Amino acid sequence: MIVRELKLKLTSNQVSKLNTQLFYLTGVYNWAVRTIELNAVNKIYYSKFDFVNLLANHSKTLGIPSHTLQGILEQAFIAWQRCFKKLAKKPRLKSVRNKLNSIPFPDAISGTRITDKTIGIPGLGQVRFYKQDLPKGKVKCARAVRRASGWYLQLSIDAQHHFPIKETFDKVGIDTGFKHLAVLSNGTKFENQRNFIKGQKRLAQAQRGSNKKLVARLHERTKNRRKDYNHKISRQIVEAFQEIYITNDNLQSQSKMFGKSVHDAGINQLKQFILYKGDTHGRKCVLVDSKNTTMTCSNCGILSGPTGLIGLVVRNWECSACGAQHDRDINAAKVILNTGLGWSLENTETHAVKPEIFRLESSGGAR
Repeated sequence: MIVRELKLKLTSNQVSKLNTQLFYLTGVYNWAVRTIELNAVNKIYYSKFDFVNLLANHSKTLGIPSHTLQGILEQAFIAWQRCFKKLAKKPRLKSVRNKLNSIPFPDAISGTRITDKTIGIPGLGQVRFYKQDLPKGKVKCARAVRRASGWYLQLSIDAQHHFPIKETFDKVGIDTGFKHLAVLSNGTKFENQRNFIKGQKRLAQAQRGSNKKLVARLHERTKNRRKDYNHKISRQIVEAFQEIYITNDNLQSQSKMFGKSVHDAGINQLKQFILYKGDTHGRKCVLVDSKNTTMTCSNCGILSGPTGLIGLVVRNWECSACGAQHDRDINAAKVILNTGLGWSLENTETHAVKPEIFRLESSGGAR
């Protein structure tokens, strides 16, 4: 399944219709959330099929397609279902501070209605969009999304996206961080662009001027740049390596200490991109426990590296056991590769393995 976004060229009348639908759907969503909550108190539970058909006769009254109403009710039902299963928190009601910004169109948009410049949307007719190439496949569902830069239509297409990959048996370990977003075990380093930190001065100016539209637009721009950069890095890595081992850091704990630096890097997003692209293209992608990866020597396996918060300033160090010189991040990436390949971090002295069998040639990296 591939998701593609089309930026829509809407008329003022079409924008007004979408805003009106959002207003009504906000009320429908809040009603659904409260209904499930109150019924649960009285031990009344609906099946998914019965619940999404509670407002089956209200589509003409509200001027909203019946499939869209069912989609909103299903959204509220799934939110509570995840809450009951302890997978998520209690769903919040939509309000000014928590707006509903999307309109679902499940099974309502057919691929035959898409032309080079227009697409048919229920309730709006033919809508123009900025032209882009779409993969061949059946459109399963769609969702109109309102953002600061305009309206977008997300299409879920039943197809597979494949890009050319290198025929190789190379393996790589990846250490993620804040100074460098990703460091590979062959020495390749991808810089952290720090998009939010670079743009926070302009953002502060917009916030002081109470320009909410500009603030939202700046946040969206930062998000788009981060996403685009992570897509490019993940593609380079998946193209170049057959086996990929990624450090599995506790980002939630790190965010409590380092704050916005963690969120600005988008490390978790990069991991998810590598995992799903690797799975699609037949690459082996594994998350590896990051315990002791910084302080372990990749040459002899002794725990002789820098430790603690004070040790964060140490970027290069020498192993006290074998005398090997290490770059902190590259060494961690090598240890991650060793661990992923089965070299245990525990009892390393009894599992002495020559490091040469794990090392990669410098030409194998994604540059």
